[in-house]
Amino acid sequence: MSVVARAEAMLASLSVGEVTPRRVGRLAAFDGQMLEATGLSLPVGSGVRVIDADGHATRAEVVGFRGERSLMMALDGEAPHANGGRVEPDGRGGVAEVGEALLGRVVDATGRPLDGLGPIGETTTWPLAGKPANPLDRARVTQCFDMGVRAINALLTAGVGQRIAICAGSGVGKSVLMGQMIQGADADVIVVGLIGERSREVADFLATKLVPGVREKSVVVAVPADHPPVLRLRAAMRATAIAEYLRDKGKRVLLLIDSLTRCAHAQRELGLSLGEPPTMKGYPPSALAMVPRLIERAGADAHSGGSITALYTVLADGDDTDDPIVDTARAIVDGHIILSRSLAEQGVYPAIDVGKSLSRVMADIVDDEHGIAAARLRRLWSVYEENRDLILMGAYKPGSDATIDEAVMRREEILAFLKQRPKDRVDLAHASIELIDRFAA
Repeated sequence: MSVVARAEAMLASLSVGEVTPRRVGRLAAFDGQMLEATGLSLPVGSGVRVIDADGHATRAEVVGFRGERSLMMALDGEAPHANGGRVEPDGRGGVAEVGEALLGRVVDATGRPLDGLGPIGETTTWPLAGKPANPLDRARVTQCFDMGVRAINALLTAGVGQRIAICAGSGVGKSVLMGQMIQGADADVIVVGLIGERSREVADFLATKLVPGVREKSVVVAVPADHPPVLRLRAAMRATAIAEYLRDKGKRVLLLIDSLTRCAHAQRELGLSLGEPPTMKGYPPSALAMVPRLIERAGADAHSGGSITALYTVLADGDDTDDPIVDTARAIVDGHIILSRSLAEQGVYPAIDVGKSLSRVMADIVDDEHGIAAARLRRLWSVYEENRDLILMGAYKPGSDATIDEAVMRREEILAFLKQRPKDRVDLAHASIELIDRFAA
């Protein structure tokens, strides 16, 4: 061997030990679910295994740094962590198992099955945080997406690849409306992320919303409210990663995240634990930045022909539609559906406030006759709401304004048009014909 070859071999052998970062650390502090480790050199988002006092390995994720120490969030809840415990990398931390073998299955935030149906079949991997995308790779929204709900198909027509926020306070019917959409949607695959729900509601959702014929083409990622915040965030990211993979295969995917607000709450817990300054309503900047980062992963793909039509429920605390998360989501999505507590109290379900709701793509995907009829109904709705107090007090004199007279006369007809029983399905064609027959000028 020549002198040059021996020198190169020596440098290669030295570089392996000298430039490889230290990848095994030791626990140095433990506060609630936040752990600190020394001697660990891994990027944020990496998964690690913590060897606990009883010899069992539990999982955590690197979420930040403090000086020379790595900050980690535990994924397994309470565990007997001991000072000096061994911390080692877990290469599965940044990827999600995806594939058609997941259809019909229910998994948790780490991909483990929850449905008792045994191991999941052959899968591949996809980055949890998604793949970097060129905005020009997104296709335009030019086709209607049938949601199976008369009010949405007629007045807030959705498009293939549209992102929609469903905003409301608690107990106004968000989950019921999502169930109607799941059963009525024209999609190849349905991916559902149940984030921060009550455990009872997860079982109820599976039993009542995923009826036979729908369950077989659905994937559910479920993480109840009592799980650590990192797992709640991972669940939303895993559901989106599964949808991205199926879109890449040319599938028409319906993605439902219930709820986006609980994802923001999880990020708020993380951010405040890491020392971020709180801003509006205690949300740190990272919580508000998380919303567009998650929503922008949905949409139509110009290359594969696949699409992700996404629905995100947003909880308006105290029915405040100016809540920071509601406002942030409404600014980034392609349309929003506002549910009204007043309508729900009148027994109008789905309780959609037509005047405050909007589909930003509707004008591009429906014909002129449909658009004119929808605009006329919205006008009658708006006129009645503007003059509600005068009408209910008896201060309005009939005959003073023809449009107000018509709005009052047809109020019950409009409410009847909006009503739909949870198990009924009204397709796009019938909704359009009914709208035009009743409200065309």
